Amino acid sequence: MASRLNPYIAFADGNARTAMEFYHSILGGKLDVNTFGQFGAPDPALADKVMHAQLETGHGFTLMGADTPPGMEHVPGNTIAVSLSGDDADDLRGWWEKLAEGGTVTLPLEKQMWGDEFGTLKDKFGIEWMVNIVTPRS
Repeated sequence: MASRLNPYIAFADGNARTAMEFYHSILGGKLDVNTFGQFGAPDPALADKVMHAQLETGHGFTLMGADTPPGMEHVPGNTIAVSLSGDDADDLRGWWEKLAEGGTVTLPLEKQMWGDEFGTLKDKFGIEWMVNIVTPRS
């Protein structure tokens, strides 16, 4: 397997499963979820919390996430942004619309000075998303 770079999101309050299932419903693909209990965590309060989740999509995207374990600090949404970009405007606009449901658009998806359509939003889980629709260059 080649090296790759992908976002890994830490969720609070046991939201990892719900959030990863939400992203899976939008982006499709295969979602694998493993709990602390599956890895033998002795604390029953951790048994159903997500130790590692990985979403692999048909578009080649990989998104990973987990619940923040006790004792680790969690600062929601301000340490990561997930970027979706490409030239498939229909897919990108569709994902934008679904991600924006229940969230907050911080910069509308519209043509920018560099020629592409670009926007930012914070989804209903507090995660920042950037969407860039590449405009073909002549």
